[in-house]
Amino acid sequence: MMEKVQRFGGAMFTPVLLFSFSGIMVALCIICKNPLLVGSIATEGTTWFNIWSIIEDGAWTVFNQMELLFVIGLAIGLAKKANARAAMEAFVIYTTFNYFVSGMIKYFGSFFNVDFALEAGGNSGLKLIGGIKTLDTGIVGAIIISAIVVYIHDRFFDTKLPDFLGVFQGSSLVVIIGFFVMLPIAFITAVIWPKLQLGIASMQGFLAASGVFGVWLYTFLERILIPTGLHHFIYTPFVFGPAVVEEGITKYWMAHLNEFAQTKEPLKKLFPEGGFALHGNSKIFASPGIAAAFYFTAKPENKKKVLAILIPTTLTAVLAGITEPLEFTFLFIAPVLFLVHALLAATMSATMFAFGVVGDMGGGFIDLLAKNWIPLFTNHKGMIFTQLIIGLAFTLIYFVVFRFLILKFNFETPGREPDSQDIKLYSKKDFKEKQAKGTGATDTQSQYLDRAIIFLEAFGGSENIAKVNNCATRLRITVKDESLVQPDAAFKAGGAHGVVRNGTAFQVIVGLDVPQVREQFEKIM
Repeated sequence: MMEKVQRFGGAMFTPVLLFSFSGIMVALCIICKNPLLVGSIATEGTTWFNIWSIIEDGAWTVFNQMELLFVIGLAIGLAKKANARAAMEAFVIYTTFNYFVSGMIKYFGSFFNVDFALEAGGNSGLKLIGGIKTLDTGIVGAIIISAIVVYIHDRFFDTKLPDFLGVFQGSSLVVIIGFFVMLPIAFITAVIWPKLQLGIASMQGFLAASGVFGVWLYTFLERILIPTGLHHFIYTPFVFGPAVVEEGITKYWMAHLNEFAQTKEPLKKLFPEGGFALHGNSKIFASPGIAAAFYFTAKPENKKKVLAILIPTTLTAVLAGITEPLEFTFLFIAPVLFLVHALLAATMSATMFAFGVVGDMGGGFIDLLAKNWIPLFTNHKGMIFTQLIIGLAFTLIYFVVFRFLILKFNFETPGREPDSQDIKLYSKKDFKEKQAKGTGATDTQSQYLDRAIIFLEAFGGSENIAKVNNCATRLRITVKDESLVQPDAAFKAGGAHGVVRNGTAFQVIVGLDVPQVREQFEKIM
Protein backbone atom coordinates (compact mmCIF):
# COMPACT_ATOMS: atom_id res chain seq x y z
CA MET A 1 0.00 0.00 0.00
CA MET A 2 2.78 2.42 0.94
CA GLU A 3 4.46 1.74 -2.41
CA LYS A 4 1.28 2.75 -4.25
CA VAL A 5 0.89 5.92 -2.21
CA GLN A 6 4.54 6.85 -2.84
CA ARG A 7 4.12 6.18 -6.53
CA PHE A 8 1.06 8.42 -6.62
CA GLY A 9 2.89 11.18 -4.76
CA GLY A 10 5.82 10.95 -7.14
CA ALA A 11 3.52 11.15 -10.17
CA MET A 12 2.09 14.43 -8.88
CA PHE A 13 5.51 15.99 -9.36
CA THR A 14 5.26 15.47 -13.14
CA PRO A 15 3.03 18.53 -13.67
CA VAL A 16 4.45 20.46 -10.71
CA LEU A 17 7.83 20.74 -12.46
CA LEU A 18 6.26 23.08 -15.02
CA PHE A 19 5.13 25.65 -12.48
CA SER A 20 8.55 27.06 -11.68
CA PHE A 21 9.30 28.44 -15.16
CA SER A 22 5.75 29.73 -15.61
CA GLY A 23 5.88 31.48 -12.24
CA ILE A 24 9.19 33.14 -13.08
CA MET A 25 7.84 34.34 -16.44
CA VAL A 26 4.67 35.77 -14.89
CA ALA A 27 6.77 37.54 -12.25
CA LEU A 28 9.12 38.92 -14.93
CA CYS A 29 6.16 40.33 -16.86
CA ILE A 30 4.74 41.92 -13.72
CA ILE A 31 8.13 43.50 -13.01
CA CYS A 32 8.39 44.88 -16.56
CA LYS A 33 4.85 46.32 -16.35
CA ASN A 34 5.47 48.11 -13.07
CA PRO A 35 6.21 51.87 -13.57
CA LEU A 36 7.80 52.01 -10.11
CA LEU A 37 10.51 49.63 -11.30
CA VAL A 38 11.03 50.43 -15.00
CA GLY A 39 9.67 53.97 -15.32
CA SER A 40 7.00 55.62 -17.47
CA ILE A 41 7.67 53.24 -20.36
CA ALA A 42 5.54 50.72 -18.45
CA THR A 43 2.49 52.97 -18.27
CA GLU A 44 -0.68 51.18 -19.31
CA GLY A 45 -1.39 51.59 -23.02
CA THR A 46 2.20 51.95 -24.19
CA THR A 47 3.70 49.53 -26.71
CA TRP A 48 6.07 48.23 -24.01
CA PHE A 49 3.13 47.51 -21.70
CA ASN A 50 1.13 45.78 -24.43
CA ILE A 51 4.02 43.54 -25.50
CA TRP A 52 4.64 42.35 -21.95
CA SER A 53 0.89 41.84 -21.50
CA ILE A 54 0.91 39.44 -24.46
CA ILE A 55 3.85 37.53 -22.98
CA GLU A 56 2.12 37.44 -19.60
CA ASP A 57 -1.05 35.97 -21.11
CA GLY A 58 1.04 33.08 -22.43
CA ALA A 59 2.88 32.67 -19.13
CA TRP A 60 -0.45 32.17 -17.33
CA THR A 61 -1.20 29.05 -19.40
CA VAL A 62 -0.07 26.53 -16.80
CA PHE A 63 -1.92 28.26 -13.95
CA ASN A 64 -5.15 28.82 -15.89
CA GLN A 65 -5.26 25.21 -17.11
CA MET A 66 -4.01 23.64 -13.88
CA GLU A 67 -6.71 20.97 -13.75
CA LEU A 68 -6.01 19.77 -17.29
CA LEU A 69 -2.31 19.74 -16.54
CA PHE A 70 -2.76 17.49 -13.50
CA VAL A 71 -5.17 15.17 -15.33
CA ILE A 72 -2.68 14.62 -18.16
CA GLY A 73 0.47 14.70 -16.01
CA LEU A 74 -0.81 12.14 -13.51
CA ALA A 75 -1.84 9.78 -16.30
CA ILE A 76 1.67 9.98 -17.73
CA GLY A 77 3.23 9.33 -14.32
CA LEU A 78 0.88 6.58 -13.14
CA ALA A 79 -0.03 4.49 -16.17
CA LYS A 80 1.90 1.21 -16.27
CA LYS A 81 1.79 0.98 -20.08
CA ALA A 82 1.12 3.16 -23.14
CA ASN A 83 1.49 6.36 -21.10
CA ALA A 84 0.89 8.68 -24.06
CA ARG A 85 -2.43 7.03 -24.84
CA ALA A 86 -3.36 7.14 -21.17
CA ALA A 87 -2.80 10.91 -21.20
CA MET A 88 -5.11 11.30 -24.21
CA GLU A 89 -7.76 9.12 -22.58
CA ALA A 90 -7.53 11.09 -19.34
CA PHE A 91 -8.08 14.37 -21.20
CA VAL A 92 -11.14 13.05 -23.06
CA ILE A 93 -12.74 11.39 -20.03
CA TYR A 94 -12.08 14.36 -17.73
CA THR A 95 -13.62 16.70 -20.31
CA THR A 96 -16.62 14.34 -20.58
CA PHE A 97 -16.94 14.38 -16.78
CA ASN A 98 -17.07 18.19 -16.76
CA TYR A 99 -19.70 18.28 -19.53
CA PHE A 100 -21.83 15.87 -17.50
CA VAL A 101 -21.48 17.95 -14.33
CA SER A 102 -22.19 21.15 -16.27
CA GLY A 103 -25.38 19.72 -17.76
CA MET A 104 -26.61 18.40 -14.44
CA ILE A 105 -26.21 21.67 -12.55
CA LYS A 106 -27.54 23.63 -15.54
CA TYR A 107 -30.81 21.75 -15.86
CA PHE A 108 -31.26 20.59 -12.27
CA GLY A 109 -29.45 23.32 -10.34
CA SER A 110 -32.13 23.65 -7.65
CA PHE A 111 -31.84 19.93 -6.84
CA PHE A 112 -28.08 20.25 -6.35
CA ASN A 113 -28.41 23.65 -4.62
CA VAL A 114 -26.25 25.32 -7.29
CA ASP A 115 -27.10 28.57 -9.12
CA PHE A 116 -25.78 27.96 -12.63
CA ALA A 117 -26.70 31.51 -13.67
CA LEU A 118 -23.89 32.98 -11.53
CA GLU A 119 -20.67 34.07 -13.18
CA ALA A 120 -17.85 31.55 -12.92
CA GLY A 121 -15.25 32.43 -10.32
CA GLY A 122 -15.39 34.30 -7.03
CA ASN A 123 -17.66 32.65 -4.45
CA SER A 124 -19.98 31.06 -6.97
CA GLY A 125 -18.32 27.64 -6.72
CA LEU A 126 -18.22 27.53 -10.53
CA LYS A 127 -15.28 27.62 -12.91
CA LEU A 128 -14.53 27.51 -16.62
CA ILE A 129 -12.40 24.40 -17.19
CA GLY A 130 -11.42 23.91 -20.81
CA GLY A 131 -14.21 26.30 -21.78
CA ILE A 132 -16.84 24.33 -19.80
CA LYS A 133 -18.78 26.05 -17.03
CA THR A 134 -18.75 23.46 -14.27
CA LEU A 135 -18.21 22.98 -10.54
CA ASP A 136 -14.79 24.14 -9.35
CA THR A 137 -13.41 20.83 -8.11
CA GLY A 138 -9.85 22.13 -8.62
CA ILE A 139 -6.91 19.78 -8.73
CA VAL A 140 -8.66 17.47 -6.25
CA GLY A 141 -11.23 16.57 -8.89
CA ALA A 142 -8.53 16.34 -11.55
CA ILE A 143 -6.47 13.95 -9.42
CA ILE A 144 -9.45 11.69 -8.65
CA ILE A 145 -10.63 11.48 -12.26
CA SER A 146 -7.10 10.88 -13.54
CA ALA A 147 -6.60 8.05 -11.03
CA ILE A 148 -9.87 6.44 -12.16
CA VAL A 149 -8.85 6.73 -15.81
CA VAL A 150 -5.45 5.15 -15.11
CA TYR A 151 -7.16 2.23 -13.38
CA ILE A 152 -9.49 1.71 -16.35
CA HIS A 153 -6.55 2.09 -18.76
CA ASP A 154 -4.32 -0.45 -17.00
CA ARG A 155 -7.24 -2.89 -16.65
CA PHE A 156 -8.79 -2.74 -20.13
CA PHE A 157 -6.31 -1.21 -22.60
CA ASP A 158 -4.97 -4.62 -23.70
CA THR A 159 -8.39 -6.30 -23.81
CA LYS A 160 -8.83 -8.21 -27.09
CA LEU A 161 -12.28 -7.82 -28.65
CA PRO A 162 -13.69 -9.92 -31.49
CA ASP A 163 -12.30 -8.88 -34.86
CA PHE A 164 -15.53 -7.26 -36.00
CA LEU A 165 -15.34 -5.01 -32.89
CA GLY A 166 -11.62 -4.34 -33.23
CA VAL A 167 -12.17 -0.63 -33.87
CA PHE A 168 -13.47 -0.30 -30.29
CA GLN A 169 -10.49 -1.82 -28.46
CA GLY A 170 -7.47 -0.06 -26.97
CA SER A 171 -8.00 3.63 -26.21
CA SER A 172 -11.50 3.52 -27.67
CA LEU A 173 -12.56 0.86 -25.16
CA VAL A 174 -11.04 2.84 -22.28
CA VAL A 175 -12.93 5.98 -23.32
CA ILE A 176 -16.17 4.02 -23.79
CA ILE A 177 -15.94 2.56 -20.29
CA GLY A 178 -14.89 5.93 -18.90
CA PHE A 179 -17.90 7.58 -20.56
CA PHE A 180 -20.38 5.42 -18.66
CA VAL A 181 -18.38 5.49 -15.41
CA MET A 182 -18.35 9.29 -15.46
CA LEU A 183 -22.16 9.55 -15.42
CA PRO A 184 -22.61 8.34 -11.81
CA ILE A 185 -19.39 10.03 -10.72
CA ALA A 186 -20.60 13.34 -12.15
CA PHE A 187 -23.91 12.91 -10.31
CA ILE A 188 -22.16 12.12 -7.01
CA THR A 189 -19.87 15.13 -7.54
CA ALA A 190 -22.81 17.46 -8.19
CA VAL A 191 -24.48 16.22 -4.98
CA ILE A 192 -21.46 16.25 -2.68
CA TRP A 193 -19.06 18.92 -3.95
CA PRO A 194 -21.17 22.05 -3.14
CA LYS A 195 -21.28 20.83 0.48
CA LEU A 196 -17.53 20.14 0.45
CA GLN A 197 -16.93 23.67 -0.81
CA LEU A 198 -18.53 25.01 2.38
CA GLY A 199 -16.27 22.74 4.44
CA ILE A 200 -13.20 23.86 2.50
CA ALA A 201 -14.10 27.50 3.14
CA SER A 202 -14.27 26.78 6.88
CA MET A 203 -10.96 24.91 6.80
CA GLN A 204 -9.34 27.82 4.97
CA GLY A 205 -10.39 30.16 7.75
CA PHE A 206 -9.13 27.80 10.46
CA LEU A 207 -5.71 27.23 8.91
CA ALA A 208 -5.22 30.88 8.00
CA ALA A 209 -5.98 31.76 11.63
CA SER A 210 -3.70 29.07 13.07
CA GLY A 211 -0.82 31.55 13.07
CA VAL A 212 2.77 30.71 13.84
CA PHE A 213 2.08 27.18 15.06
CA GLY A 214 0.20 26.32 11.87
CA VAL A 215 3.14 27.48 9.76
CA TRP A 216 5.56 25.51 11.96
CA LEU A 217 3.53 22.28 11.72
CA TYR A 218 3.02 22.59 7.97
CA THR A 219 6.74 23.11 7.30
CA PHE A 220 7.77 20.32 9.67
CA LEU A 221 5.49 17.80 7.95
CA GLU A 222 6.59 18.95 4.48
CA ARG A 223 10.26 18.30 5.36
CA ILE A 224 10.00 15.21 7.57
CA LEU A 225 7.96 13.28 4.97
CA ILE A 226 10.50 13.73 2.16
CA PRO A 227 12.08 10.27 2.70
CA THR A 228 8.67 8.62 2.25
CA GLY A 229 7.76 10.63 -0.84
CA LEU A 230 4.53 11.69 0.89
CA HIS A 231 5.53 15.35 1.24
CA HIS A 232 3.75 15.99 -2.08
CA PHE A 233 0.47 15.38 -0.26
CA ILE A 234 1.34 18.09 2.26
CA TYR A 235 2.33 21.03 0.07
CA THR A 236 0.12 20.36 -2.99
CA PRO A 237 -3.23 21.23 -1.30
CA PHE A 238 -1.68 24.43 0.07
CA VAL A 239 0.39 25.62 -2.87
CA PHE A 240 -1.80 24.41 -5.75
CA GLY A 241 -5.07 23.53 -4.02
CA PRO A 242 -7.71 25.17 -1.85
CA ALA A 243 -6.31 24.39 1.63
CA VAL A 244 -5.88 28.04 2.67
CA VAL A 245 -6.94 30.10 -0.35
CA GLU A 246 -9.04 29.38 -3.43
CA GLU A 247 -7.01 27.84 -6.30
CA GLY A 248 -3.85 27.68 -4.18
CA ILE A 249 -1.20 30.05 -2.88
CA THR A 250 0.90 30.10 -6.07
CA LYS A 251 -1.89 31.22 -8.39
CA TYR A 252 -3.31 33.68 -5.87
CA TRP A 253 0.11 35.21 -5.20
CA MET A 254 0.88 35.65 -8.89
CA ALA A 255 -2.56 37.11 -9.57
CA HIS A 256 -2.12 39.73 -6.82
CA LEU A 257 1.65 40.25 -7.02
CA ASN A 258 1.36 43.58 -8.83
CA GLU A 259 -1.15 44.79 -6.25
CA PHE A 260 1.09 43.66 -3.38
CA ALA A 261 4.13 45.28 -4.98
CA GLN A 262 2.46 48.69 -5.24
CA THR A 263 1.12 48.91 -1.68
CA LYS A 264 3.00 49.70 1.51
CA GLU A 265 0.56 47.77 3.67
CA PRO A 266 2.25 44.90 5.58
CA LEU A 267 1.92 41.79 3.44
CA LYS A 268 1.24 39.63 6.47
CA LYS A 269 -1.92 41.67 7.00
CA LEU A 270 -2.94 41.45 3.33
CA PHE A 271 -2.05 37.81 2.76
CA PRO A 272 -1.43 35.83 5.97
CA GLU A 273 -2.00 32.63 3.98
CA GLY A 274 1.42 33.27 2.44
CA GLY A 275 2.98 31.90 5.61
CA PHE A 276 2.20 28.41 4.32
CA ALA A 277 4.59 28.79 1.41
CA LEU A 278 7.81 29.63 3.27
CA HIS A 279 9.25 26.10 3.18
CA GLY A 280 11.63 27.08 0.38
CA ASN A 281 13.69 29.09 2.85
CA SER A 282 15.10 25.89 4.30
CA LYS A 283 16.32 24.98 0.81
CA ILE A 284 18.08 28.31 0.36
CA PHE A 285 19.48 29.00 3.82
CA ALA A 286 19.81 25.56 5.43
CA SER A 287 21.68 23.86 2.61
CA PRO A 288 24.88 25.98 2.85
CA GLY A 289 25.01 25.47 6.63
CA ILE A 290 24.63 21.70 6.31
CA ALA A 291 27.22 21.54 3.52
CA ALA A 292 29.69 23.61 5.54
CA ALA A 293 29.26 21.28 8.53
CA PHE A 294 30.00 18.27 6.33
CA TYR A 295 33.08 19.92 4.86
CA PHE A 296 34.61 21.09 8.13
CA THR A 297 34.03 17.72 9.84
CA ALA A 298 35.48 15.65 6.96
CA LYS A 299 38.91 14.10 7.30
CA PRO A 300 41.62 16.42 5.94
CA GLU A 301 42.60 13.99 3.19
CA ASN A 302 38.96 13.75 2.03
CA LYS A 303 38.04 17.45 2.02
CA LYS A 304 38.65 17.96 -1.72
CA LYS A 305 36.54 14.93 -2.61
CA VAL A 306 33.76 16.05 -0.26
CA LEU A 307 33.86 19.55 -1.72
CA ALA A 308 33.46 18.13 -5.22
CA ILE A 309 30.29 16.39 -4.07
CA LEU A 310 28.89 19.24 -2.01
CA ILE A 311 29.27 22.11 -4.49
CA PRO A 312 26.87 20.79 -7.17
CA THR A 313 24.35 19.38 -4.68
CA THR A 314 24.30 22.59 -2.62
CA LEU A 315 23.96 24.78 -5.70
CA THR A 316 21.09 22.58 -6.89
CA ALA A 317 19.37 22.97 -3.54
CA VAL A 318 19.91 26.74 -3.23
CA LEU A 319 19.22 27.78 -6.82
CA ALA A 320 16.65 25.22 -7.99
CA GLY A 321 15.14 24.23 -4.64
CA ILE A 322 15.77 20.50 -5.15
CA THR A 323 17.22 19.42 -1.82
CA GLU A 324 16.91 15.64 -2.01
CA PRO A 325 20.41 14.99 -3.42
CA LEU A 326 21.90 16.84 -0.44
CA GLU A 327 19.51 15.51 2.18
CA PHE A 328 19.82 11.90 1.09
CA THR A 329 23.57 12.24 1.27
CA PHE A 330 23.28 12.07 5.06
CA LEU A 331 19.76 10.76 5.71
CA PHE A 332 20.63 7.07 5.80
CA ILE A 333 23.94 7.54 7.57
CA ALA A 334 22.46 9.60 10.40
CA PRO A 335 18.63 9.81 10.34
CA VAL A 336 18.63 11.90 13.51
CA LEU A 337 20.21 14.72 11.49
CA PHE A 338 17.22 14.69 9.18
CA LEU A 339 14.88 15.01 12.14
CA VAL A 340 16.93 17.97 13.39
CA HIS A 341 16.78 19.44 9.89
CA ALA A 342 12.97 19.20 9.81
CA LEU A 343 12.69 20.80 13.26
CA LEU A 344 15.03 23.66 12.35
CA ALA A 345 13.33 24.22 8.97
CA ALA A 346 9.93 24.49 10.66
CA THR A 347 11.33 26.87 13.26
CA MET A 348 12.89 29.03 10.56
CA SER A 349 9.59 29.39 8.67
CA ALA A 350 7.64 30.06 11.86
CA THR A 351 10.17 32.71 12.95
CA MET A 352 10.02 34.45 9.58
CA PHE A 353 6.22 34.43 9.64
CA ALA A 354 6.19 35.81 13.19
CA PHE A 355 8.28 38.75 11.95
CA GLY A 356 5.96 39.45 9.01
CA VAL A 357 7.48 37.44 6.15
CA VAL A 358 4.95 35.97 3.68
CA GLY A 359 4.92 35.15 -0.02
CA ASP A 360 5.28 32.27 -2.44
CA MET A 361 8.67 30.91 -1.37
CA GLY A 362 8.50 27.18 -1.99
CA GLY A 363 11.30 26.98 -4.55
CA GLY A 364 14.93 27.98 -4.76
CA PHE A 365 16.74 31.32 -4.93
CA ILE A 366 15.83 31.91 -8.59
CA ASP A 367 12.13 31.62 -7.73
CA LEU A 368 12.61 33.79 -4.66
CA LEU A 369 14.22 36.60 -6.65
CA ALA A 370 11.73 36.60 -9.52
CA LYS A 371 8.50 36.04 -7.61
CA ASN A 372 9.23 37.90 -4.39
CA TRP A 373 12.33 40.02 -3.85
CA ILE A 374 12.61 41.93 -7.15
CA PRO A 375 8.94 42.94 -7.59
CA LEU A 376 8.46 43.66 -3.86
CA PHE A 377 11.72 45.47 -3.14
CA THR A 378 10.51 49.04 -3.72
CA ASN A 379 7.79 49.00 -1.06
CA HIS A 380 8.67 45.95 1.05
CA LYS A 381 12.43 46.03 1.43
CA GLY A 382 12.01 45.86 5.22
CA MET A 383 10.37 42.43 4.95
CA ILE A 384 13.07 41.25 2.54
CA PHE A 385 15.91 42.32 4.83
CA THR A 386 14.13 40.69 7.77
CA GLN A 387 13.89 37.45 5.83
CA LEU A 388 17.54 37.65 4.81
CA ILE A 389 18.78 38.29 8.36
CA ILE A 390 16.71 35.45 9.83
CA GLY A 391 17.75 33.12 6.99
CA LEU A 392 21.47 33.80 7.39
CA ALA A 393 21.15 33.40 11.17
CA PHE A 394 19.69 29.94 10.60
CA THR A 395 22.50 29.13 8.16
CA LEU A 396 24.87 29.66 11.08
CA ILE A 397 22.60 27.72 13.46
CA TYR A 398 22.51 24.79 11.04
CA PHE A 399 26.30 24.80 10.77
CA VAL A 400 26.84 24.89 14.54
CA VAL A 401 24.18 22.28 15.36
CA PHE A 402 25.16 19.84 12.60
CA ARG A 403 28.88 20.18 13.30
CA PHE A 404 28.29 19.57 17.02
CA LEU A 405 26.11 16.48 16.43
CA ILE A 406 28.45 15.00 13.81
CA LEU A 407 31.46 15.29 16.10
CA LYS A 408 29.60 14.40 19.29
CA PHE A 409 28.14 11.15 17.92
CA ASN A 410 30.84 10.49 15.32
CA PHE A 411 28.38 10.25 12.44
CA GLU A 412 29.98 8.92 9.25
CA THR A 413 28.87 11.81 7.07
CA PRO A 414 30.68 12.37 3.72
CA GLY A 415 34.44 12.31 4.19
CA ARG A 416 34.27 10.57 7.58
CA GLU A 417 33.68 7.02 6.32
CA PRO A 418 36.11 4.23 7.31
CA ASP A 419 39.11 3.98 5.00
CA SER A 420 38.27 0.37 4.34
CA GLN A 421 34.96 1.16 2.70
CA ASP A 422 34.87 -0.65 -0.63
CA ILE A 423 33.05 0.96 -3.54
CA LYS A 424 32.66 -1.06 -6.68
CA LEU A 425 33.32 0.87 -9.87
CA TYR A 426 32.41 -0.03 -13.42
CA SER A 427 34.95 0.44 -16.18
CA LYS A 428 34.41 2.28 -19.44
CA LYS A 429 34.86 -1.08 -21.14
CA ASP A 430 31.77 -2.34 -19.31
CA PHE A 431 29.80 0.61 -20.59
CA LYS A 432 30.91 0.13 -24.20
CA GLU A 433 30.08 -3.57 -24.10
CA LYS A 434 26.57 -2.76 -22.98
CA GLN A 435 26.21 -0.03 -25.59
CA ALA A 436 27.20 -2.53 -28.27
CA LYS A 437 24.06 -4.54 -27.53
CA GLY A 438 21.98 -2.18 -29.60
CA THR A 439 20.65 0.50 -27.30
CA GLY A 440 21.16 3.09 -30.04
CA ALA A 441 22.04 5.93 -27.67
CA THR A 442 23.51 9.12 -29.08
CA ASP A 443 26.56 10.84 -27.62
CA THR A 444 24.34 13.19 -25.61
CA GLN A 445 22.44 10.21 -24.21
CA SER A 446 25.51 8.13 -23.32
CA GLN A 447 26.03 9.81 -19.95
CA TYR A 448 22.51 8.78 -18.94
CA LEU A 449 22.97 5.34 -20.49
CA ASP A 450 26.11 4.73 -18.46
CA ARG A 451 24.26 5.41 -15.24
CA ALA A 452 21.23 3.38 -16.30
CA ILE A 453 23.46 0.36 -17.03
CA ILE A 454 25.00 0.54 -13.56
CA PHE A 455 21.61 0.84 -11.87
CA LEU A 456 20.10 -2.02 -13.89
CA GLU A 457 23.02 -4.28 -13.04
CA ALA A 458 22.74 -3.30 -9.38
CA PHE A 459 19.06 -4.29 -9.42
CA GLY A 460 19.93 -7.77 -10.63
CA GLY A 461 19.24 -7.29 -14.32
CA SER A 462 16.13 -6.57 -16.35
CA GLU A 463 14.52 -9.91 -15.50
CA ASN A 464 14.34 -8.77 -11.86
CA ILE A 465 12.48 -5.52 -12.62
CA ALA A 466 8.72 -5.47 -11.99
CA LYS A 467 7.88 -1.75 -12.19
CA VAL A 468 9.69 1.45 -13.19
CA ASN A 469 8.71 5.00 -12.24
CA ASN A 470 10.27 8.27 -11.14
CA CYS A 471 9.54 11.56 -9.39
CA ALA A 472 11.57 14.78 -9.48
CA THR A 473 14.87 13.27 -8.33
CA ARG A 474 14.27 9.58 -7.64
CA LEU A 475 14.17 6.48 -9.82
CA ARG A 476 11.48 4.30 -8.25
CA ILE A 477 11.87 0.58 -8.93
CA THR A 478 9.91 -2.44 -7.76
CA VAL A 479 11.88 -5.70 -8.07
CA LYS A 480 10.77 -9.31 -8.06
CA ASP A 481 13.52 -10.59 -5.75
CA GLU A 482 15.05 -8.06 -3.35
CA SER A 483 17.87 -10.45 -2.44
CA LEU A 484 19.37 -9.91 -5.92
CA VAL A 485 19.75 -6.16 -5.37
CA GLN A 486 23.35 -5.10 -4.66
CA PRO A 487 24.51 -2.85 -1.75
CA ASP A 488 24.25 0.93 -1.95
CA ALA A 489 27.88 1.23 -3.04
CA ALA A 490 26.98 -0.30 -6.42
CA PHE A 491 24.41 2.43 -7.02
CA LYS A 492 26.78 5.16 -5.86
CA ALA A 493 29.18 4.00 -8.58
CA GLY A 494 26.54 5.33 -10.99
CA GLY A 495 26.33 8.69 -9.24
CA ALA A 496 23.39 7.90 -6.94
CA HIS A 497 23.18 9.97 -3.77
CA GLY A 498 21.49 7.20 -1.80
CA VAL A 499 19.00 4.35 -1.94
CA VAL A 500 15.71 3.94 -0.07
CA ARG A 501 14.81 0.28 0.54
CA ASN A 502 11.34 -0.89 1.52
CA GLY A 503 10.96 -4.60 0.77
CA THR A 504 10.78 -4.98 -3.00
CA ALA A 505 10.31 -1.22 -3.49
CA PHE A 506 13.45 0.87 -4.02
CA GLN A 507 14.11 4.57 -4.59
CA VAL A 508 17.46 5.53 -6.13
CA ILE A 509 18.29 9.19 -5.51
CA VAL A 510 19.51 10.14 -8.99
CA GLY A 511 19.08 13.92 -9.18
CA LEU A 512 17.36 16.29 -11.60
CA ASP A 513 18.25 14.23 -14.67
CA VAL A 514 16.25 11.22 -13.45
CA PRO A 515 13.75 11.38 -16.40
CA GLN A 516 16.60 10.93 -18.89
CA VAL A 517 18.15 8.14 -16.82
CA ARG A 518 14.78 6.39 -16.59
CA GLU A 519 14.32 6.61 -20.36
CA GLN A 520 17.66 4.88 -20.96
CA PHE A 521 16.93 2.43 -18.14
CA GLU A 522 13.73 1.31 -19.86
CA LYS A 523 15.37 1.14 -23.27
CA ILE A 524 18.03 -1.33 -22.13
CA MET A 525 15.61 -3.51 -20.13
